[in-house]
Amino acid sequence: MPTFLEQVRDGTFVSTSIADVLGLNYTSVSEGSATFEMIIDPARHGNVMGTLHGGVIATLADSAMGFAFASTLAEEESFATLEMKVSFLRPVWRATLTATAHVVHRGRTTGLVECRVVDERDRLIAHSTCTCLVLRGSQAAGRGLGDSAPS
Repeated sequence: MPTFLEQVRDGTFVSTSIADVLGLNYTSVSEGSATFEMIIDPARHGNVMGTLHGGVIATLADSAMGFAFASTLAEEESFATLEMKVSFLRPVWRATLTATAHVVHRGRTTGLVECRVVDERDRLIAHSTCTCLVLRGSQAAGRGLGDSAPS
């Protein structure tokens, strides 16, 4: 089975439904980094105050960080996010946002990823970090994690 990065490079990676629903598009992926873009539509992505919903920004950053970390995985590895932090720095109404993530640290069992979300004027909208846990063997296949899936 090809690695995640090989699937992205050869065009066999299949986008997730959440990315399609929100309109997230990855524009580049290389080992340890990824960039996503998103055109904000207040009617579709807004909160009750009329600005971009924070969860949408978090999902954009999470997607970029996930791709960046996944690009470092070996064929038999997967990962899970242990924690994520997002600092929202300015409100957004209409914009094209770019989330650029890179792996700060990739150890044998954990990794740290950082992401900057900027608008088309390169203003910092949000900054995010996440800690990832590398999964191998039965854990990478989704078994042995205490999940609630029926056997």
